[in-house]
Amino acid sequence: MDDEAITKAFSALWPKPEDGFPTKKPLLAHYTSISVMESILANNEVWLSNPLVMNDLQEVRFGINQGNEIVLSHLNDDDFVAACGGAARVKLFQNWYSYYNNEFQNDHAFDLYVLCLSEHDEKENEDGLLSMWRGYGGNGTGAAIVLNTAKINAGEDAPLIIAPVRYGSDEARVGELLALFKEFTRVISELSFDDEKLYIPAFYLYERIKLMSIFTKHKGFSEEREWRVAYLKSNDSNKKLTDMFGYCIGPRGVEPKLKLNIEKATKAMGDTISLEEIIHQIILGPSLSSPFALLSIGRMLDQLGKSSLKNKVRASAIPFRPL
Repeated sequence: MDDEAITKAFSALWPKPEDGFPTKKPLLAHYTSISVMESILANNEVWLSNPLVMNDLQEVRFGINQGNEIVLSHLNDDDFVAACGGAARVKLFQNWYSYYNNEFQNDHAFDLYVLCLSEHDEKENEDGLLSMWRGYGGNGTGAAIVLNTAKINAGEDAPLIIAPVRYGSDEARVGELLALFKEFTRVISELSFDDEKLYIPAFYLYERIKLMSIFTKHKGFSEEREWRVAYLKSNDSNKKLTDMFGYCIGPRGVEPKLKLNIEKATKAMGDTISLEEIIHQIILGPSLSSPFALLSIGRMLDQLGKSSLKNKVRASAIPFRPL
């Protein structure tokens, strides 16, 4: 059995294409402060953060740790030993799985980056989500930059993944990981390949656990309706975006960033598009909704050379004022 046939067999482990981008291309809002919005517009770039230092302490770690525990604790189960082809092959598989885990932990985790966005329904919620204003939009004094993902193309070798976050309890997410390993066991039981090919199933199992970790969160965050743009170093074999690796010094000290230039990023995805083309709307927070603020934002856009965006600015009408 050749490498391509083995790889194709493990496609069953991946989510259905119709569940995310590019089949779905929603409006996605990035809630942020006015100063950060100004920086995004001035520099034509957004900064992606490493989820290992983000506010949700379960970010990524939960899925990776639970996934590793499930895999390593079930390798000697009779059904997996039989599916793998004997104890000797299980040991080889374990060595490869541990190799990919160590590679991620030591070489790739540092340059894992995500941008968090919220699905925006213009008909049902044109003013934005109050919880998002409170949590990420400067407690109502910030802005939501609404992006139109219909403008973005995605080639097969795109180094960025755009997908919705799925929510569940800790128990449900552990159950999903167990189901994944069970399905993996079924797939590998139906394949016939030499020992030296065992690195392929080990790679795809670890990749699937990693992606599940990045795109799942506790159900307590479900009202955020989050989508993520994720950069994985392992997906950027041609190093299309590595020149954008950077850092920032903030409240948590110094931390890595991916300073994503929009035109370079969209070119890497498949088609060069400007930031102005992608922006569908800019919503000012409900605590920043005065005519004075709107005029000031208009002046900002003029001076940043983004006058074409002035007719896309509106103020949230939610009657919210911070205490």
